[in-house]
Amino acid sequence: MITNMRFKGQRCRLRKPQCILSPTSGIQPPRRSLLTSSSPWTSASGLVKAEPFPEARKSAYKLSIDFGPTLGTKRSSAQITAHYTPEELVGRQVAAVVNFPPRQIGKFMSEVLTVGFPDQNGAVVLFSPDRPVPNGARLF
Repeated sequence: MITNMRFKGQRCRLRKPQCILSPTSGIQPPRRSLLTSSSPWTSASGLVKAEPFPEARKSAYKLSIDFGPTLGTKRSSAQITAHYTPEELVGRQVAAVVNFPPRQIGKFMSEVLTVGFPDQNGAVVLFSPDRPVPNGARLF
């Protein structure tokens, strides 16, 4: 069901999740989360350090990733142990979303989301440029 309403002088077509109707405060903008965050900022980066993360519930690595002089080095936890060893990850360029909120994973704070695609078995295959690009380059 779609309902046309006025909110601060502007028309708003009420349809979840675009607008949320609250009985006390009227129409509110959508809530921000990992799924509704506008314009994810995905950057290419160079892996500086990769080490096992034995404290994680699922097999994962702790990554230190260089995003160039603007963003510096950030940390990430990634469940990529099925296809990669820590030694082969160092020096490799990957893509990561840098403007999502940090997530606490055990005692480790993951600052960026390293991205990849699932293979036929569900294991993560990293998304990376096929030619070298400057660290911190933004995906468009």
